[in-house]
Amino acid sequence: MIAGLTRPDRGRVLIDGDLPYHRKIQVAFLPEIDYFYSWMDVKQAARFLRSFYPDWDQERFQELLLYLNLSESMKITKISKGQRAKVKLLLTLSRRAPYILMDEPLSGIDVLTREEIITTLIRDFREGEQTIVISTHEIAEIEGIVDEVIFIEQGHIKLQGNAEELRQERGLSLLDIMKEAFRHAG
Repeated sequence: MIAGLTRPDRGRVLIDGDLPYHRKIQVAFLPEIDYFYSWMDVKQAARFLRSFYPDWDQERFQELLLYLNLSESMKITKISKGQRAKVKLLLTLSRRAPYILMDEPLSGIDVLTREEIITTLIRDFREGEQTIVISTHEIAEIEGIVDEVIFIEQGHIKLQGNAEELRQERGLSLLDIMKEAFRHAG
């Protein structure tokens, strides 16, 4: 809904006071599923996305391509799941969107690739210019990089707050706080 791909059955989602489908251009969305055409290589996927988004930054794309140890000639269907995850990150972060929305960016990939993705997020974050929203079950992996957390179950907020304040108040990691919140649910 935040990405403007679906509309809520009830309630509403607003981005800077406006409905998401009016603000799609401001949101760079990294979905959990692969969204590439099977015939594409990295260069073709970049060219395809660049044609839709005026905030595409080709210089940033080239820099991230090298940093993530990827090649424009890599055929997307022939690379590993971890490399595809890095390609999705590359294409998402090559935009200068003020909002980055990521759905399970670490799901099902090896620990070294996860570390590389997290390092890239930290390295490329533009504080004061950008907001990154990560939807994930991999709490332990991202605990050190989040400022605010919202734990959601079946569309309802179970707990939310400043990550550091929650850790200090409870003397627990975010993972343990999440476990506690969901164990005592209902």
